[in-house]
Amino acid sequence: QVRLVESGGGLVQAGGSLRLSCAASDSLFSIRAMAWFRQVPGKEREFVTSMTRDGTTTYADSVLGRFTISRDNAKNTVYLQMNSLKPEDAAVYYCQALRFGLTYWGQGTQVTVAS
Repeated sequence: QVRLVESGGGLVQAGGSLRLSCAASDSLFSIRAMAWFRQVPGKEREFVTSMTRDGTTTYADSVLGRFTISRDNAKNTVYLQMNSLKPEDAAVYYCQALRFGLTYWGQGTQVTVAS
């Protein structure tokens, strides 16, 4: 089982930046892919970005050019750098790990963007 703990959420003004962290309980080398999703009340959880074990990244169109996913293998941690935040980016952000055909989720961290 992979345990994921997100942190770094908070309140930020529109146009500002935040960096989210997702600490995994196991080595990132054992995980096929890591991803960030977000969810607002009443809507489905939506994909934000992902990074595979070999470093291939994918971004949702809505965040392309503003968000960046990265990782620190020594710390078993994945990051989401969010720049030029918009009110529509406000959501609970969840970290996801895929390993051996199973999907793991963190508890989420709230991001609030004030206009």
